[in-house]
Amino acid sequence: MDAIVVGAGIGGLAAAVSMRRAGLDVTLVEQTPRFTEIGAGIQLAPNATRVLRRLGLLDAVAAQAARPAVLSYRTWSDGSEICRYALGREVEEEFGAPYLLLHRADLQRVLAAAVPAGSVQLDTPVVGVDQDEESAYVTVAGGERLRADLVVAADGVRSAARQWLFGADEAVFSGTAAYRALLPAAAVADLDLPDVALWLGPGRHFVHYWVRRGELLNVVGVVETRAAPESWTARAEPGEQLRRFDGWDSRVLAILERAGQMLRYGIHTRAPLTRWGVGRVTLLGDSAHAMVPFQAQGAAQAIMDAGVLGDVLAGVAPGEVPEALDRYARRRFGTANSVQAGSSRQGALNHLPDGPEARERNARMAAHAAANRFPPFATAWGVDVVDGVDLDGPAVDKSVDGRRPSA
Repeated sequence: MDAIVVGAGIGGLAAAVSMRRAGLDVTLVEQTPRFTEIGAGIQLAPNATRVLRRLGLLDAVAAQAARPAVLSYRTWSDGSEICRYALGREVEEEFGAPYLLLHRADLQRVLAAAVPAGSVQLDTPVVGVDQDEESAYVTVAGGERLRADLVVAADGVRSAARQWLFGADEAVFSGTAAYRALLPAAAVADLDLPDVALWLGPGRHFVHYWVRRGELLNVVGVVETRAAPESWTARAEPGEQLRRFDGWDSRVLAILERAGQMLRYGIHTRAPLTRWGVGRVTLLGDSAHAMVPFQAQGAAQAIMDAGVLGDVLAGVAPGEVPEALDRYARRRFGTANSVQAGSSRQGALNHLPDGPEARERNARMAAHAAANRFPPFATAWGVDVVDGVDLDGPAVDKSVDGRRPSA
């Protein structure tokens, strides 16, 4: 069979690799003229790295990654540790695959290398997707109409294909924006930073972790705000990040000062859908379930989509494509939507104001960590795509502090 993937981000590339391994001929179309270094750090929990192993890519990805030992939660004002969890060998032993930290471009390069260059059409904007009973079609700028047995739309949070399938539906601003930067390890060597740290404060939080084999520190500061453009390349005003984190622990301020010019982007999501596809066309990744990054699961869920997609299409005849794509959505819909909702709730917990609520949250977190090696949301790390069965059942949507949210 022939498949067309629209979009060469992490999800689109993983889908192309997965479907090629299932025996399909895949054409990947991407509007940008080349793969670039856009983006920064990315976290891959075991639910994603297990899929990469089945795709034959885990060793190549791990060679570019940092392997953290611990996750540390800290208080914004003085940096005192609220609690910590294991992320190293214990995670791999428990969940069967490692927890990896990467530069997004490094992951993209590994995925792209697994797709033959002749199958990729860069600088090719898509202007329409349609279908009939036997085929699906992608129309590109200039008027060429490409035919396939199915089309996978992995065109991101502002997916045009999603609107072509389901009508007007805009990306939703989350009420938060992120400042981000990468710093050389030598620039922060004197700060004695943990492998992964999340600092919780009123109306904002701060995250840092190592990428590219520990050579770079990825920095993300998330703040509540009324509006911010969704752009990977928009620059913050000089010193803006220091003003937004005024009064925070001296190590946070030192990182932000040494980062210099930072990029700033508005975090957008998409409202949950009741279905992901129509006939021979389906959505994947952010186009289906864009989420806030507060449980570090956006890329992982897209990679899991890709793993299931290849699984349901293996050995399928062209006439069976619509039913196979329905199976793909059914197998992924519940888990992806649950993680999307849990990630949204996570932001509110991260940003509680100082006072009784924050103290109670911190006490619950400390109590949970004293009794558990892994954070509450690690239940999602055990969800697998093998044989269409979630190995540990459906993802349990818990908050970071160990309290299960109300329905």
